[in-house]
Amino acid sequence: MYYKRKGLTANKHTKRVSMATLKVPSHVPSPSEDAEQLQKAFSGWGTNEQLIIDILAHRNAAQRNSIRKAYHEAYGEDLLKCLEKELTRDFERIVLLFTMDPAERDAYLAKEATKNSSGHFVLVEIACARSSNALLDVKKAYHACYKKSFEEDVAHHTSGDYRKLLVPLVSTFRYEGEESDMSLAKSEAKILHEKISDKKYSDEELIRILTTRSKAQLNATLSRYNNSFGSPINKDLKADPSDQFLKLLRSAIKCLTTSEKYFEKVLRQALGKSGTDEWAVTRVAATRTEVDMVRIKEAYQSRNTVPLEKAIAGDTSGDYEKMLLALIGAGDV
Repeated sequence: MYYKRKGLTANKHTKRVSMATLKVPSHVPSPSEDAEQLQKAFSGWGTNEQLIIDILAHRNAAQRNSIRKAYHEAYGEDLLKCLEKELTRDFERIVLLFTMDPAERDAYLAKEATKNSSGHFVLVEIACARSSNALLDVKKAYHACYKKSFEEDVAHHTSGDYRKLLVPLVSTFRYEGEESDMSLAKSEAKILHEKISDKKYSDEELIRILTTRSKAQLNATLSRYNNSFGSPINKDLKADPSDQFLKLLRSAIKCLTTSEKYFEKVLRQALGKSGTDEWAVTRVAATRTEVDMVRIKEAYQSRNTVPLEKAIAGDTSGDYEKMLLALIGAGDV
């Protein structure tokens, strides 16, 4: 095969196993039936929050999009706007965010993230923890929603080293094959080590490698880095723990190579002793439930010795807690 002739290696083909925690019932009502039930949930004295959870927390993205379309056709209203009127606080946020189309949701998250520097980490999540095609869909949704490009807004709202890293990250379209070139891994591991040793953390070569190489190639390069120089790259990037750019660089690397460990840390910090960061919990639940929440839950239990379900139940309450637990697969459909 070609990759063997060129000194490439490829991972053995393995059967894809779903890492999603979303539980969809074996029999799903038609979109028009679901739309009718949601309309009933909004009618009368008060809102039937449990009915909203029973429907929207147990439908996949395509099904939710069909429900939104059916709702608009039947009642002449945008389902998201109706939910916004009926619900409040954290429960409103998680329901709205999860009900959105994934690309539309990421476009919204990206737009919010450009408004302040703390959003840089959300931009990294969108750029690094999505597939190339998913990131392209985000850019299209961003165009449609905000009448400008995602890259344009990121460039406008960042500067210095942050702009040097973030603009190419959100602009890339990575190859997603499993091949890796071991000779290239060796040479680029050396480049990375030289730049980090010289504290040239925003050097164009370092940025080029991290923002253009496939995830398979990066994993090979970082494995070679560890084996050749005796420590993981993220450990060497902790020279100054208070340096926010280095923290962002480490986050990008973790998102690209072991996204479940990145999101485990986000949840660990969000559910920590210093108080609950509901927005972080909401964001992770809404964006990873249909992707890799199984792995995130495994990583969380391994790191914290308690199940994620227990941590969420201990730090949240009411309908917000019920929605979160449904999304991460706790309980029956």
